[in-house]
Amino acid sequence: MNKTIYISDLDGTLLQRNQHISKESCRILNDLSKRGLLFTYATARSLITASKVTSGLDVKIPVIVYNGVFIIDSDGKRLVKNVFAEEDAENIFCTLAELGINPLVYSIIGNEEKFSYIPERLTRGMRAFLATRNGDPRHRPVSKKNDMLMGDVFYFTCINDTGSMGKAYEELKKRYYCVYSTDIYSGDQWLEILPVSATKANAALQLKKFLNCSRLVVFGDGVNDIPMFKAADEGYAVKNADYKLKEIATGIIGGNDENSVAKFISEHFNVD
Repeated sequence: MNKTIYISDLDGTLLQRNQHISKESCRILNDLSKRGLLFTYATARSLITASKVTSGLDVKIPVIVYNGVFIIDSDGKRLVKNVFAEEDAENIFCTLAELGINPLVYSIIGNEEKFSYIPERLTRGMRAFLATRNGDPRHRPVSKKNDMLMGDVFYFTCINDTGSMGKAYEELKKRYYCVYSTDIYSGDQWLEILPVSATKANAALQLKKFLNCSRLVVFGDGVNDIPMFKAADEGYAVKNADYKLKEIATGIIGGNDENSVAKFISEHFNVD
C-alpha cells in the first residue's frame, strides 16, 4: 500500500508570527487526520514548548523534537534518542570555553530533560530566551562548570555571542551537526550543536520507514530544513522562507500566516 507522511517545521512554517498554530490550521489538519492523514512536525523546540504552541492540533503519530535528537510518541516515550558520548560533550564545552562562549547545555538527568546554565554568565540573548521559559521544569541553574555536563548531554545552545560564534561554528561543524543562524523572532545569533546523527532529515527518514510509508513530503522555512528537504520526496517552502531553501524546494506555497501548510495538504491529500 502506498502511504505518504507529511512533516512540517513549526516556527516560521506551521506557526504564525504569534508563535502559535491557528485554529483554522488545526481544524483542517485534525479533520484530515480522521480520514487517514499521517501528519506530524519536526522542530528545534522541546516537546514541552512544541505542545504549547500547537495546542489544539491532534497529532496521532510520533513527533520530531530538538532538531532530530528525539522521536517521541503520543505517550511521551522516546522512540529514538541521540546523545553525545561523554568525551564529545567535554570537547564541545572546552572548545566553547576557549572562545569565551557560555552555552545552555541540554541533558537527560534521571530520565528528565534539563537545561543547565550558570546565571552569572548568561548573555542578554540567553536571559531573554530563558524569560520565555518561566516555570519550565527543565531549568537547572548551576554554580560550577563541572555541573554543566551531568547526565546524557544531547544539545548545546549559544545565543548572542556574535564575536566568536563564527569561529566556534567553523571548528565544531567538522565533527558535529551545527546550525548557525539568526533567530526569526529576536534577531539574535544562535549556534546549536548536536550529535551528528541528530538531524531532522535522519529522523524524518526513520519515521517514514517506521510507518511503512512510500513517500515523504515536508514543509519548512529555514536553512536548517535543507537536509530534510534533500531527504524528502517533495519539499515545499513557505513564501517567507530563506532563499537558500526556496532554491531547492519542489515548490513555493503561501506564507506562514496564511494557513498555507494545512491548505496545501487539504488540496493534495488523498486517502492512500
